[in-house]
Amino acid sequence: MVHNPKEHRGLTFSRFHGFAILFRLLDIAVVQWSLQLALWVKGVPLGDEQLLTAILASLGYAFFAESLDLYRSWRSTRQNEMLMTNWASWILACCFVEGCTFLFPERITIDRFTMLWWGGAGLLMFSLLRITARQVIFSLRRRGFNTQRAAILGVTDSGKAMARSLEENPQLGIHFIGFFDDRSPERIEQMEGKGPAPLGNMDQALQLAKNNAIDVLYIAMPMRAEKRITEILMLCGDSTAAVHIIPDFFVYNLLHARWHEVGEVQSLSVYDSPLDDLASWSKRVEDIVLASGILAIVAVPMLMIAAAIKLTSAGPIIFKQYRYGIDGRKIKVWKFRTMRTQDNGSVVKQATKGDPRVTPLGAFLRRTSLDELPQFFNVLQGQMSVVGPRPHAVAHNEQYRELIGGYMLRHHMKPGITGWAQINGWRGETDTLEKMEKRLEFDLAYIRNWSLWFDIKIVFKTVFKGFNDSNAY
Repeated sequence: MVHNPKEHRGLTFSRFHGFAILFRLLDIAVVQWSLQLALWVKGVPLGDEQLLTAILASLGYAFFAESLDLYRSWRSTRQNEMLMTNWASWILACCFVEGCTFLFPERITIDRFTMLWWGGAGLLMFSLLRITARQVIFSLRRRGFNTQRAAILGVTDSGKAMARSLEENPQLGIHFIGFFDDRSPERIEQMEGKGPAPLGNMDQALQLAKNNAIDVLYIAMPMRAEKRITEILMLCGDSTAAVHIIPDFFVYNLLHARWHEVGEVQSLSVYDSPLDDLASWSKRVEDIVLASGILAIVAVPMLMIAAAIKLTSAGPIIFKQYRYGIDGRKIKVWKFRTMRTQDNGSVVKQATKGDPRVTPLGAFLRRTSLDELPQFFNVLQGQMSVVGPRPHAVAHNEQYRELIGGYMLRHHMKPGITGWAQINGWRGETDTLEKMEKRLEFDLAYIRNWSLWFDIKIVFKTVFKGFNDSNAY
């Protein structure tokens, strides 16, 4: 027996992207309202120049909001991540307006006091809007508005994971009614282990979908059941239910799934970079700005480090080592020399605790990551990024690609000076295979979830916790 909750089907904003459209309009209104509040505090009437400024701010905000993917679905995401993305969009828009005041001082005139009030009022209004709207939407879904009834075809590990996700995220507005499977309960327990009993077979689920008793079908069958999946998909064409396929376990290694068109044929990428043309350009601009700014700040300390290396040990100041860059192409990565020997061949021994090859100064530089400062020049050259998977020596890459499945997937993005794995403690010596597997796990998570805001978050965390690590020898 399928238990259907009481549902109000009239409100269907999410299905037609109505919420995204509504938020776009409300955000533009917030830009205007916050400016008017700032002008009111300053005692300045709204004139043509202020109106032009508001239009520029609206355009800038719209651009940055779209670039940071602000209007995607935030149903299963924590509120603070949504707010941070909203704030970043607004702060960048304010910086854009401030830049325009320097480029067009006769047309764009807004004093710093008004700009600060405008920025602060905007942050407050955007926050109130997002928090209030989120709670209203959650409240509506708890009362049954805009909910959808979902069933899972196949009592498998991937199906169970989906069921847990649906039940742990009621804000999705998707009511899970149960599993359907063609196998007997005894056969399911024998093959899949103990789990929930199915409500019926798959034909019964398809009939319910045909009768509009199920809105969403998740097919969680193994890929080897291709023939049966094809039959189900054909039968689903006789219903209006949304149909999703949860592929086998290997799909959880997806880097950036998206559809591609090759002529009239569509393909789904499995292993791909998240950086399309616009994203790639945005990340390159981020790298140039960050690397240039940081080099300007650390120029004098770098000269002091270079002099100290020259005075305390024989050998070059800069050590250049071949490593793999994006797409597995070899690049020469720069570092301050920290050892008496320079390994750059087919065998490279990792530094260990108390390694006699490391100079006393080198030990300090490695522990504080100051030896990696010259890599900002690699960033300016376009070979590296400020944030990305850390580059490993070529010899280590060749070793681990044979030992860890999917290891080379980390090269779908440029290597970085800092990364998600490093700020989570997975840096330094990898004396066990498990440590490298854990580092790879975080590297792939970074690639899958990449965004400009994610990069900024990693940079800030690096400043506060990433420069001193007991694991770096």
